Amino acid sequence: MKICVMNNPSAPVYEQIELFGKAEYDFIDLTIEGPTASLDVKRVRALLDQYDLSVVGHTDPCIPFAYPIKGIREACFKELEHYAGIFSDLGGKIMNIHPCYNSPLNLKQDLIEQNIEALIPIEQMASSLGLTLVLENYMAPFDRISTFKTLLKEVPGLKVHLDFGHTNIWQDSSEKFCKQLGNDIMHVHFSDNRSVADDHLPLGVGNVDWKKAVSDLKMIGYDKTITLEINCNDHTVLFQYLDISRRLLLDLWNR
Repeated sequence: MKICVMNNPSAPVYEQIELFGKAEYDFIDLTIEGPTASLDVKRVRALLDQYDLSVVGHTDPCIPFAYPIKGIREACFKELEHYAGIFSDLGGKIMNIHPCYNSPLNLKQDLIEQNIEALIPIEQMASSLGLTLVLENYMAPFDRISTFKTLLKEVPGLKVHLDFGHTNIWQDSSEKFCKQLGNDIMHVHFSDNRSVADDHLPLGVGNVDWKKAVSDLKMIGYDKTITLEINCNDHTVLFQYLDISRRLLLDLWNR
């Protein structure tokens, strides 16, 4: 099991990589988001090598890649291809994508089909660059096992990014995801909340049962990346939150 941390996309990425490296994390969950979704790949690669860090790719959750207008889909595909190229150049093997909920009201009932149609070429593009595309669970209808089973069947190569904070808010539990889709889970996010909003709190502050969460992952033999997706704008406080969360995770994992 490797512990990741996510950069704040609104702050300089280079300083954050140095801080994460000095704190001896294993991976950076590198999120590239607007309005200035750009970085110096050579500079980032040098920092990653300096601190022996690897990368998991995280894409902008607001990209309407499945919107049923050809020009919008093409623009979104181009943007995602740009992200994928960066992740691949940095040695990443995983690229996350979020469900697309953007659709005209009269076509909302076709949301799953629209996502499938758009995800097929995106997965093929990611795969051609050596990346496994993982879809993150979120709100309905992308919060349930039945939807993910359909997506995995219709989009060859697609895998699951399981966010435990999200399963604590919306329909199907993390236990159900692990039991029914365990072999397809390739990346995990951990953050706490109180079952009302996606707060991204430190582990132990909300009501997620982390002992059960770790048990569910160990039950399926999961030994991949876990991102502590915890938000705080103050670096000093953030690293205190991250340290508490990492120690709790390691304690539960090593029992």
